[in-house]
Amino acid sequence: MRAPIMEVFSSIQGEGLLVGCRQIFIRFAGCNLNCSYCDTPESRDPQRGRSTSIRELKRRIKDLESPDLHSISLTGGEPLLYADFIKNFLEETDYKSLLETNGSLPGEIKKIAPLIDYASVDIKLPEHIGTKDIIEKEIQSINILIKRSVNTYLKVVVLPTTSPSHMGLLAQKLRKEISEPSMTRIVIQPSSPIDHWVGNTPRLLKISEEIGRHFKVRLIPQVHKILDLR
Repeated sequence: MRAPIMEVFSSIQGEGLLVGCRQIFIRFAGCNLNCSYCDTPESRDPQRGRSTSIRELKRRIKDLESPDLHSISLTGGEPLLYADFIKNFLEETDYKSLLETNGSLPGEIKKIAPLIDYASVDIKLPEHIGTKDIIEKEIQSINILIKRSVNTYLKVVVLPTTSPSHMGLLAQKLRKEISEPSMTRIVIQPSSPIDHWVGNTPRLLKISEEIGRHFKVRLIPQVHKILDLR
């Protein structure tokens, strides 16, 4: 079994609740969405990836191990396009793993949910992808992960144009439809570069307030970009 992988590298997790943890990143090529803020647009094309076997992937990870390694990150693109490959890979390894996903493929999440430790579900706004349909699938995915006791958090990338009131309505919907909202955390991630937010930081505080009515919330920028890391 093989999958198209763009790169395997060691760095610091710069996003979400595992920020600052040393990870080995496995970046899969190919994505089923076309988000306006994507910071790795080249990863949308599966042809950009190198066809890689599980055996080769395990070897590449082994070569990158360090004493401070926390976990591996399954990222992309959209890694769930290769759920069968990931399932077989995780069954052969003992690494803790973080799944970074857009949550639009709940049927594929079912295949690997019992095998992963952490999940970051990137909630997409209509201004990101031009459609509202994806939120129902994301909620299905979140509930699958919660049922499997995966340590799950939600990440929302916000733009300088994002409406705080819309974010409040979204959080209200999520609270009603997620099975354990009191145990779920939302991370607000300001879009990069951070210079875009100069003079507009009060909007970030207002977004945080609106989400905070319904969830535990944190505001975390892309730390790896601030530190000029991959």
